[in-house]
Amino acid sequence: MALFLVALKTWASWDTGSVAMLGSLADTTLDFIASLITFLGVRWAAMPADEEHRYGHGKAEALAALTQVTLITVSAVGIAWRAFDRLQSGAPTQGLELGIGVSIIAMVATLGLLAYQRYVIKRTGSVAILTDHVHYQTDVLLNLSVIGALVLDQILGWRLADPLFGFAIAGWLMYGAWGAASHSVDQLMDREWPEEEREAFIAAAQEYPELAGLHDLRTRTSGAHRFVQFHVWVPGDWTVTEAHDRMDAVEEKLQHRFPRTEIIIHLDPEGHTDREGILPKHLTESAR
Repeated sequence: MALFLVALKTWASWDTGSVAMLGSLADTTLDFIASLITFLGVRWAAMPADEEHRYGHGKAEALAALTQVTLITVSAVGIAWRAFDRLQSGAPTQGLELGIGVSIIAMVATLGLLAYQRYVIKRTGSVAILTDHVHYQTDVLLNLSVIGALVLDQILGWRLADPLFGFAIAGWLMYGAWGAASHSVDQLMDREWPEEEREAFIAAAQEYPELAGLHDLRTRTSGAHRFVQFHVWVPGDWTVTEAHDRMDAVEEKLQHRFPRTEIIIHLDPEGHTDREGILPKHLTESAR
């Protein structure tokens, strides 16, 4: 789809001379490159853990997303520079019907792609595809802005419309790049799950008596895979075998409720504390 739109917008950019259309073409060209990067990143991230990457390759998705952010930023700067040049020259655009027709075709194609990407993101939670999705969302606005710029320039004679829309497109791309970068950095920095997800896991864990002494909870995300580890106080008279079997059973149940999540449980003698403050205080005290 990206290749099809690149060919279509190249023709339209050449014929109309519009900076807004050129900006849309540049963005679509980067869409193609970004989609290749996403494909490689997701494919790499899906590789199973090996001797050198014992936690898997999930962070490849975050790296792919950051590469996309770099491309988006470069595109935005180039569009802004071209818009500034057009602002100084004041040259008019042309080919109104072609520009609008190409933009409408591009919007319809992009909306179809966005719908499919939402389905994939819901199924996989992929941060690389999420970044790609954010990027393609801007395409709809880009194409609307191209139509607006052409109409204002050629029908109403407002020569400033095309460069101003070009600046707006560049700003929107930078805004989208900032949001996408934050998701990627969060994964690379092993940021904790969002508070509502942590609370949901804690609530589920409280349903099992064996986890009444849960404390020192830590979470992180790597690509489509999530990791959670915590300590549990167990009675001192439990044997190692009994404690192991009980925790294995609970862990299996939790993994069914939280798919694509690796759960690591560390056992502590009842009352023993390595450190404080990871879990909400009321949970820690109730476990004592």
